[in-house]
Amino acid sequence: MRVKIKKSIRAAIIAIIAAVSLFAAAFYIYSLDYYRADASAVQVIEADGARIKSGDGITVFLADSATDKGSALIFYPGGKVEAAAYAPLLQRLSQNGITCVLVRMPFNLAVFDVNAADRVYDMLPDIKSWYIGGHSLGGAMASSYAGKNTDKIKGVVLLGAYPVGSNDISTLTVYGSEDLVLDRTKLEGVKNITRISGGNHAYFGYYGEQKGDGKALITREDQQRQTAEAIIGFIYGKAD
Repeated sequence: MRVKIKKSIRAAIIAIIAAVSLFAAAFYIYSLDYYRADASAVQVIEADGARIKSGDGITVFLADSATDKGSALIFYPGGKVEAAAYAPLLQRLSQNGITCVLVRMPFNLAVFDVNAADRVYDMLPDIKSWYIGGHSLGGAMASSYAGKNTDKIKGVVLLGAYPVGSNDISTLTVYGSEDLVLDRTKLEGVKNITRISGGNHAYFGYYGEQKGDGKALITREDQQRQTAEAIIGFIYGKAD
């Protein structure tokens, strides 16, 4: 009887190990399928070594000293999108006085490191006003983080994303009229929304087109220019 029980336990353990190994292998294969940053986006980081510092999964776009107002935006990338894809947008913001901190996520999924912002504050001790935001899944996770850290975060920026959790923190939501990825029903009742006419989901970054997205009616450059203008107005107090 004891021999049968031991064999059953051994068989159960082997089955569990096999199932876990199969799941791990499947997830690894899944994680390899992600949107790569365009060469032009990667070049932004490589070409501006004086103001862009990169290391340990964090890239800092230092604001131009002439316009720096002590504000910084921590940015979480979209789900399964290479972080470098957002370099052009963040560089544009840094050139307008907003230091930006781009955080690379494990497996390119912000859900695995929602508290990544905690690693950033000590890197820039002179920053007085911290904002956090992100694109798509990254925006949702940034919103979730902000709701639990209202003592650290002054405002939230959501690009093609909706807020997660209930909090009273000041929030800017930006989305494109042709975005077919964002669930707009989750924006019902949300205040301070900027709708970019002709924009879509993928054009907040430089990573090509996204499956299931609508076709943009404006250029990627134009969408990001309008996005930057909305963010600058929000952070500098020109928006509600």
